[in-house]
Amino acid sequence: MARELRVPKALTALPAPVRWLALPVALTCTVVVLVGSWGPADRAIEVPDPTGRAAGYCRALAAALPKELLGHARKDPSPASPYVAVWDSSPRTVLRCGVDRPEELDGPHAKDLSPTVDDLTWWSQKLDDGSYRLVTTMRAAYVEVISPPGVYSSPLDPAAALTPLVKANIPG
Repeated sequence: MARELRVPKALTALPAPVRWLALPVALTCTVVVLVGSWGPADRAIEVPDPTGRAAGYCRALAAALPKELLGHARKDPSPASPYVAVWDSSPRTVLRCGVDRPEELDGPHAKDLSPTVDDLTWWSQKLDDGSYRLVTTMRAAYVEVISPPGVYSSPLDPAAALTPLVKANIPG
């Protein structure tokens, strides 16, 4: 028993070559859209708004930050801000200076392991995407570094590399 192929009337009005190409074109467009949406989306970076002395310390830190961090070139977002630095490592490493004190430090996470590098303590938090959020403690301005997963041998590597600059520009 043969099944009858039903073609919508709108398609029967089109010339045969166009009808033949309609399905492959539609499938190709669908695949392009799906493949284009795969992969990590670059999240917008929230720019901190420090005030007073903290803003001055952050500007001094921004001037001292390297053009390359552990082999990854600096590629700041547009528009540029003295409070945000980005190193393109796909996924990227992000430094934000002048962030608010993490609320988690007031709760049960306050007792989480906080690594110390050269007498500078970095409070650490593992994020849902596998990256680590490292925030300086006991400084005149809070500095946050997002260390992406799989880019460095240790999630603390970028913070450790930036520790001397933070200590030199932001007093404790």
